[in-house]
Amino acid sequence: MTEFRYDTQLLIEGEGLDEDVVSEYIRTNFRGDCLLAVGDDDLIKLHYHTNEPWKVLEYCASLGEIYDIVIEDMDRQSRGLKG
Repeated sequence: MTEFRYDTQLLIEGEGLDEDVVSEYIRTNFRGDCLLAVGDDDLIKLHYHTNEPWKVLEYCASLGEIYDIVIEDMDRQSRGLKG
């Protein structure tokens, strides 16, 4: 079993977004690893492994519109099951 079970990916569309601010907030407030937050002030692509993806979604939704949301269970995938 992996330490952080859920591969969480999404896009955030908004105004005045800052990938460094988003990254720092997530690192400080949510346990996980493999964080990537890339984009510009209108659109950020986020990728994060965590055990609490709903908290990440809630935070990201507070920044703008979120879409293309993918949450995959890496523990199930490692056992050959559909994630």
